Amino acid sequence: MKIFLIFDPPTITAQMNKVAIVNNRPIFYKPEKVKQARATIITHLKPFKPEGPLEGPIKLEVIWRFPKGKRYKHNEWRVTKPDTDNLEKMLKDCMTEVGFWKDDSQVVVEHVEKLWSNDPTGIEIEIKVLDRFKEEWQWKFKNI
Repeated sequence: MKIFLIFDPPTITAQMNKVAIVNNRPIFYKPEKVKQARATIITHLKPFKPEGPLEGPIKLEVIWRFPKGKRYKHNEWRVTKPDTDNLEKMLKDCMTEVGFWKDDSQVVVEHVEKLWSNDPTGIEIEIKVLDRFKEEWQWKFKNI
């Protein structure tokens, strides 16, 4: 399954949760910007929701395409924050909430890129359900 979510991807990530001390106890909460970013991603994902949650091991390939501005060139790597792992955490949480799979722990292979881009900007996503067992020919490191 290949999908392309066309919008300016958020730079707010799930790692930006906040903590407050109430009655000498820490209370963790999501700031409004994190809630808005999640809602935006979920809104764009919903039209692509599969009929039922995917089962078994999953390979997830994602390209984050951010608007480039004047300082960068089209398809130049984005080597600034946010980190790819933080971007992916929010995306996988949103995909779980929408119902792409039962749990994001099913993602066993992942490839992530982040680029500066001319239009269209957004998130390219490819999802593949893998065989239950890894094929021997996939890895050539067997003899090392």
